[in-house]
Amino acid sequence: MIDDQIINNKVYLQGIAEDDPVFNHTVMDENFFNFHLKILRLSGQFDIVPITISEKMLKVQPIKAGDKVALRGQFRSFNKLEEERRKLILSVFVRELCEWDSEDNSNVIEMNGYICKPAIYRTTPFAREICDMLLAVNRNYNKSDYIPCIAWGRNAQFVNSLPVGTELTIVGRIQSREYSKHIEGQDEPLIKTAYEVSISKLMPSDARNIN
Repeated sequence: MIDDQIINNKVYLQGIAEDDPVFNHTVMDENFFNFHLKILRLSGQFDIVPITISEKMLKVQPIKAGDKVALRGQFRSFNKLEEERRKLILSVFVRELCEWDSEDNSNVIEMNGYICKPAIYRTTPFAREICDMLLAVNRNYNKSDYIPCIAWGRNAQFVNSLPVGTELTIVGRIQSREYSKHIEGQDEPLIKTAYEVSISKLMPSDARNIN
């Protein structure tokens, strides 16, 4: 945990492994596996969060579907080419497996980054204010992670007033949500899952704390 690159992108999760880890890719002769973590919300619903973990960690602490898992890491992104279009793939990269602690908040993320696209402000049919933004979070080796975030209420109003390039520190949780995508030539819509950070607190670089 004494790695410079983790200071501006910190995730802590506790949940139940939804599936067995499956091989995904190799980097510098090290194999990495993916699985999904099922995390209970205070509302009683669940978020299903994608996880990436090294084979070395799995050899020390094997994980299988149904296991309790606590971890610390980073929320990362990469672009994948699908049907001649780039798709943003998100996953929590595990830096450390932890002991399970039922007293801890099970889904916490803290990031520092920059608004990299104009925010999108809207209201729901029930007049709830929402603002979507994309946060660019720097990583080592001149890389960046691009993390979708969603703000609510006063936070939504505030984010909507900020220009591209504004530096923010945010605290929140990683959430998953399903949506329908209609495919030309198919009768049934395709059900897909989106991942984003639901903001509970944010602080711009000038230290005006917004709750």
